[in-house]
Amino acid sequence: MNNNKLQAHSAILMANIIFGLGVPVTKSLLTSWVTPMGYMFLRCIGAALIFWIVSLFMPREKVARRDLVVIMAGGLLGIVVSQSLTAWALKFTTPVYFSLIATLTPIATLIMAVLFAHEKMSGLKLFGVLLGIAGAVLMVLLGSTFGSGSNDVLGISLAVLSVLTWAVYLIITKNVSARYSEVTQMKYVFLISAIATLPWGIAEFPQQKLFSGYFGAESWWGISQMLFIVVFATVLGYFAIPYAMKSLKATTVSIYTNLQPVVASLVAIGVGQDVFSWDKPVAAILVLVSAWLVTQSK
Repeated sequence: MNNNKLQAHSAILMANIIFGLGVPVTKSLLTSWVTPMGYMFLRCIGAALIFWIVSLFMPREKVARRDLVVIMAGGLLGIVVSQSLTAWALKFTTPVYFSLIATLTPIATLIMAVLFAHEKMSGLKLFGVLLGIAGAVLMVLLGSTFGSGSNDVLGISLAVLSVLTWAVYLIITKNVSARYSEVTQMKYVFLISAIATLPWGIAEFPQQKLFSGYFGAESWWGISQMLFIVVFATVLGYFAIPYAMKSLKATTVSIYTNLQPVVASLVAIGVGQDVFSWDKPVAAILVLVSAWLVTQSK
């Protein structure tokens, strides 16, 4: 294995471990420190500032007006809508259920591509889609019995909507994404997202315990968690994945995403955010096998 591929494997491994850790960290923030929309505003404004600062040290790219509209519209859909649904989903359900639903992203993308981009679906892909749907249905049906969230059925449903919305974002921005660097795209994506979430950020500011005025050890712990989400789970992740894609096949990258529910589940159960029950490994097998079939079949 040459150095470029080794570095690419290291980057994608690191990114998916970070994303897996980000799920229970987000759950902790929403439980104790911030509201869902307060979380979204802090994440968007923090990422926007970092991407714009980084862009000052990189070659300037001129973005066509039509492409800029697509990028910013994609930002509203893929960040504001999809990630807000993610925050609300984690408010109601557990990190394990959410991370398992997130693994269905390749399946959701295929379904949206068939509906909107006229992509053909092979028999093997269809079987993979049905397996993934079976896993999601299993989680919804048994969430009220075995789930430990405040409203697992609602949380899982919101997670499904988040994944579907993210899939539409990937499809509509696919062509534009190939024309510009990640930094150029993300600085506009998070700029429009920060502006869109600003009204909620201002309205809900008094509800954010993170800024209650008392900066003891617990407050600094909450701030450090928010910084982890902004710097690592948002900015660094958006750097690592495109970097890895330059040296690795998309199927290889997609296999690494299966680490996310493993990491999220181990951490969530370890810190008491979730409990182990028989439906979770069964659902995991269904959704992971379905994702593998969808990404591997031609």
